[in-house]
Amino acid sequence: MSTLKARAKLTLSLRITGVRGDGYHLIDAEMISLDLADDITIASGDDGIAVDGEFCDGVPTDDTNLVARALKLAGVRAHVRITKNSPHGGGLGGGSTDAAAVLRWAGFTDVSAASRLGADIPFCMVGGRARVRGIGEIVEPLPQRDLDVTLVLPPIHASTPVVYAAWDALGGPHADSGNDLEPAALHAVPGLSAVRDRIAEVVKTPPMLAGSGSTWFVEGHHGELVSAMPDCRVVFTRARTG
Repeated sequence: MSTLKARAKLTLSLRITGVRGDGYHLIDAEMISLDLADDITIASGDDGIAVDGEFCDGVPTDDTNLVARALKLAGVRAHVRITKNSPHGGGLGGGSTDAAAVLRWAGFTDVSAASRLGADIPFCMVGGRARVRGIGEIVEPLPQRDLDVTLVLPPIHASTPVVYAAWDALGGPHADSGNDLEPAALHAVPGLSAVRDRIAEVVKTPPMLAGSGSTWFVEGHHGELVSAMPDCRVVFTRARTG
């Protein structure tokens, strides 16, 4: 039996630089690993995916789960239990970091093939801090940067395909915030703008959307958000590259 940590990722900046003929979006992003992590236990025997933990609701346990697809890609069989400590559909790597942990365990290192399962998987396989380009398969490590981060997790699910489709429909906007998906997410996901505005009112600085959402984040430790955002889960974590 093996026990793994699947560290969430935080996208500090995200530019969309184009769209390939097959519909995949090209990105130029800076990503960093978080201390926040899912716990994964892998055992031999019967195949299957089991999920528990605070954020287990809505996570599939069939062949559509990215971990199941990662096992198939690596050509291995195992029973995997995932304890979800980070949200599904929150823009923090969700299933991608779980799949990446399983691929590392299996000794699978082909990040280009992994990118076809999910654009965040190659970075999550490498971890640390990196510039990520292409459709996610080009991962260039960057110098260490450690920082405290406050995450605000609203009870809202943001579908990555839906947000990218909204970005296309809006004509491919670029955002002053540094995350080009933010305007699309605000357009496509009801309630997301109200959460952003409340955070900005409390901490006196605009938060940034994590990837395609729905998590918002601000640098530093902002304990005042716990009482100010009672409908949201507020998480204090640290981004580490070392």
